[in-house]
Amino acid sequence: MTKLEQDLTVMLEPAVEALGFELLGLEFVQAGRHSTLRVYIENEGGVSVDNCADASRQVSAILDVEDPITNEYDLEVSSPGVDRPLFKLAHYEKAQGEEVRVRTKLPQDGRRNFKGDLVAVSADMVTLKIDGNEHFIMLSNIERANIIAKF
Repeated sequence: MTKLEQDLTVMLEPAVEALGFELLGLEFVQAGRHSTLRVYIENEGGVSVDNCADASRQVSAILDVEDPITNEYDLEVSSPGVDRPLFKLAHYEKAQGEEVRVRTKLPQDGRRNFKGDLVAVSADMVTLKIDGNEHFIMLSNIERANIIAKF
């Protein structure tokens, strides 16, 4: 998670929780001069389009006042969906036994993209089983991770 994403999480989490949701995580994706801020919210009873709209209005108001992002961006608020992103240690722990896709910040074992079963989680590392081999990836080296949906 980048410094900006950490700051945004601290800034937005209380407002999202005040609406009765968990701020699952967020991503700030830069694409040239135009960027996207994706905010993922969750609730035990599920998340509706109206819930996303309410959270979007609240988040947007805070971002307008605080103005932490200097360039142009779109705000997207949504549920995590079936290909649930993993942001926190607790998310990885809950996903043990699931097939996941992981992209690392720095190359590891000659690559940055991994797809396999999440077999173990420790305080600073995840273990993926890929084609019978175990790969150990430091949480601090994970750029993005998500569960692979099975239908």
